[in-house]
Order: sequence, then structure tokens, then C-alpha cells
Amino acid sequence: MGPSTVHYEDAAVEVHRVVVGPMDNNVHVVRCKQTGEAVLIDAANEHERLLELCQRLGVRQVVETHGHWDHIQAVPAVRDAGIEVAVTGADADMLPAYDQILEDQSVLQVGRLRLETIATPGHTPGSMCFWLHDTPLLFSGDTLFPGGPGATRFPGGDFPAIITSIEERIFGRFGPDTLVLPGHGADTTVGAERPHLQEWIDRGW
Repeated sequence: MGPSTVHYEDAAVEVHRVVVGPMDNNVHVVRCKQTGEAVLIDAANEHERLLELCQRLGVRQVVETHGHWDHIQAVPAVRDAGIEVAVTGADADMLPAYDQILEDQSVLQVGRLRLETIATPGHTPGSMCFWLHDTPLLFSGDTLFPGGPGATRFPGGDFPAIITSIEERIFGRFGPDTLVLPGHGADTTVGAERPHLQEWIDRGW
């Protein structure tokens, strides 16, 4: 596996992405250029690789988009290394251990960056997206992908709930140029996905 690549950057932030594990999970590190502090989104798998990334990029905290197994495999290792792990209360029981509960519509300080929490239940009861203030970046976990919502056929999944989350908390708030960085696969934009909402509702997945 190669090193992480800088997936996005501007004057204030750099976002690194690595793809790990058997489900090809996207792991993102959001780093403040001014202070060097960083947060990792989803300690998914390949813990040795993620720990090296955390050390190199100054990661102080891990935040989880949700509690499915493929997004949390490296949680014990990062906690053992002294990095705090945060997750929503509704998904906390899915993790082997955690340090903090993420509340909806709170702001996490990452150096001088501000990462806002947005509860988007449906894929799991406690699924959460993260919006980086003053950027077009929305980290959507498994809530929204190119071509539709995340799967809701697993225990705890709720298709009407994920549609409501996407319609009200993503499409209803963010402009068309918002860049959606999902938990697997390629990025998309709100503008590319919003016109297809009714199609997703009609097909039922």
C-alpha cells in the first residue's frame, strides 16, 4: 500500500485520504496547516498504517461516522496509542470501546479549523456526517454516495430515515458545489446527487 495522498487542500487545511481493509474504506485525516493538529475520520482497518499516519500528521482525535464493523476495526489500536475515539451515543454500543460521545450540531476544534457534527440517521441509528466550516467539504460516511443513499438492509437500517436525513440535513442545507467525501468509493457533489432524490425514493433503496 502506498502512502496517503493529499486529497484536498487550501490555505488553511489539508485532507489526506487512505483506502484500507477488505471493504476499501476511505479514511480521511483533516489537518490544520497553521497548528499541525489533525483529526482522523473512521479508524477503519489496517491499524499499523493508520497509526503511522496519525503520528506523521499530528492526529489528536478519531471521530467515527457510524459503528459498522468495517469502520471501527482500528479503534482498539488507536485508543491503545493514546488517541481518543468519539462516536454518537446511538452507535456507541457497536464499538469495543470509546472515549467521547458526539452530539448533533456541535463543533469540534481541530487547531483553528471547525468541524461540525450533523446527525444523519438511517444507515445506522447513529450515523453522522461532518462539515468542515469555511470549505466545501462534507464527510458523509455511509449516508450518501454517488448514486444514492447508503444501504439500509442491515440491522438498525431505516430507509425512510436516511431519505429524510439526506433531504433535510444535506440537500436542504448545502449548495450544489459542496463536495461529498463518502466512506467508500469516489467523491461526488450535492449538485450531482440532488436531482435524483425522487428516483431513490421510488426505487426504495
